[in-house]
Amino acid sequence: MRIILANPRGFCAGVNMAIESLERALDLFGPPVYVYHEIVHNKYVVDRFRNRGVVFVDGLDEVPEGSPLLYSAHGVSPQVREHSRRRRLKTIDATCPLVTKVHLEAIKYAKEGYTIVLIGHEGHDEVVGTMGEAPDRMILVETEADVESLDIQPEKIAYLTQTTLSVDDANVIIAALRRKFPQIANPPKDDICYATQNRQDAVRQLAAKADLVLVLGSQNSSNSLRLAEIGNTLGPKSYLVDGVSEIRPEWFEGVQTVLITAGASAPENVVQECVEFLVREHGATIEEETIREESVHFPLPKTLRELLPTGR
Repeated sequence: MRIILANPRGFCAGVNMAIESLERALDLFGPPVYVYHEIVHNKYVVDRFRNRGVVFVDGLDEVPEGSPLLYSAHGVSPQVREHSRRRRLKTIDATCPLVTKVHLEAIKYAKEGYTIVLIGHEGHDEVVGTMGEAPDRMILVETEADVESLDIQPEKIAYLTQTTLSVDDANVIIAALRRKFPQIANPPKDDICYATQNRQDAVRQLAAKADLVLVLGSQNSSNSLRLAEIGNTLGPKSYLVDGVSEIRPEWFEGVQTVLITAGASAPENVVQECVEFLVREHGATIEEETIREESVHFPLPKTLRELLPTGR
């Protein structure tokens, strides 16, 4: 058996920043540190922090007044920020800067009187936070059919996208919006995150060489789900797993080449555990294929940098 390890894979700059922010917050405050929703959508990461005294909450009333609270990489709405202020919480904003960019675009378009169509998945933390910036001016669409059923005639209309969508899926919906609203405006730069796009491009380029695709990531991770979907559309059977314990031996009958990748919130150690399993069980050889280099780095949140002893 041959393993192709896709590069880039795994943690993106936003996830690295959010995880480091939570590590530093634990060092500074000690447990418990509270996090609004999961820090990132990955079971291994969340469980590891939970075992260290991090408390993940879905409502701010669960957080004692004055406690340290970290906003996850997916961002939050202005209403959550205001509620935090009322409870005098020590907030650390670990929102990915690429998500913040979409929030700022929503604010700008709303102030200019646009109706904003947000392309995304209902209930996703990022979508909830973005729509909170301009709830009276935003409409969520998930499919091409949603676009066709829109019954609006706005003078000014713009679209934004959730950062972790499949590029192909988003483009189908954008094309439908352009057909229905030829005057529709869009941000000068694509909203879909560079890391999401790079990981999808790697699967598109490498899947043809594989009989099976293994994607490391959790079921509630939008970008990980998209990677498995892309693999399945390209031919080889693709499976999304949290780790080696979910791998089934029957998947590998007659399989010569396995492509392994990981969503942007999946840690590298779970990738290596799967590689070691295939080497041990199937005598697999390993080769890495890099389709794009990544060098993006996001600094820690300013509020956290100011609290650190070095000022960094």
